[in-house]
Amino acid sequence: MRAATLDRRNFLLGAAGGALAVVAATACSRVGLGAEPDGGTLLERLRERGEVRVGFANESPYGFINSEAELTGESPEVARVIYQRLGVERLVPIPSEFGALISGLKVGLFDMIGAGMSVTPSRCEEVLFTNPHFIAPAAFLVPAGNPQGIRTFEDVAAKPDFRLGVLIGAVEADYAEASGVPASRITPYADQPSGLDAVLTDRVDGFALTTISLKDALSKRQDAPLEITPGFVPIVQGRPEYTAGAFAFLPDQTNIVNAFNQQLAELKASGELLRIMAPFGFSQEEMTNLTSAELCSAPAS
Repeated sequence: MRAATLDRRNFLLGAAGGALAVVAATACSRVGLGAEPDGGTLLERLRERGEVRVGFANESPYGFINSEAELTGESPEVARVIYQRLGVERLVPIPSEFGALISGLKVGLFDMIGAGMSVTPSRCEEVLFTNPHFIAPAAFLVPAGNPQGIRTFEDVAAKPDFRLGVLIGAVEADYAEASGVPASRITPYADQPSGLDAVLTDRVDGFALTTISLKDALSKRQDAPLEITPGFVPIVQGRPEYTAGAFAFLPDQTNIVNAFNQQLAELKASGELLRIMAPFGFSQEEMTNLTSAELCSAPAS
């Protein structure tokens, strides 16, 4: 176990160091260049290279490095199948903090974000999303028995002493603030284990994330005296805010997004998408036919 952990850590450190070099080189090559015309040529370039650089946040079960230093998770595995169908054989993992994924894509650090990123109107202004391949309700990780009885962000807002933890860059902070939770009562954490530990050590009273993420985090700490509240869809300005995960590209790359969406639709129709994602805790309940156009056109919270 110790050796596997060290291997994984060395992989991440090495990949991060290499990523910085890629940023520098790519930034120089992109300076002064505008958007590609006619839907972009990314797919053709990836086919020539035979590989695609995937930005991920090392967040299980969405995209993470396993003990064998291999990129896996629902997003990489779905992407791997689709890219093979599109004639691109290899995925190159580029780790990033979740909150830095969009900026990393913009400077050319990677070709695509594959991290289960939620489609929101504000993000749609910066990147081009594929159609989502899953939907996941929100929930809270709380002490066993849910002593404060919270079930929604409105419940958190109504309790002036409730301290809420969220993941850096994730949508839950926006949902909480839109529901009336002051920013002063919201603490961001870098990853799921940090949020879980914050609840355990009474630094926060609850940690908000998707049910899928929280179940995965708690499965690794089954002895922890914690529980997950029932899942719910946040309501912001009277509208449901669906947490629907998708892949993201630069806004000028409509050709590859169209090709990706076509393959994704075929995976959904055949049931293969669920078969790919099931090992990571996904079920039929998380499958969706929502489109990125629907999610991008919703009013910003």
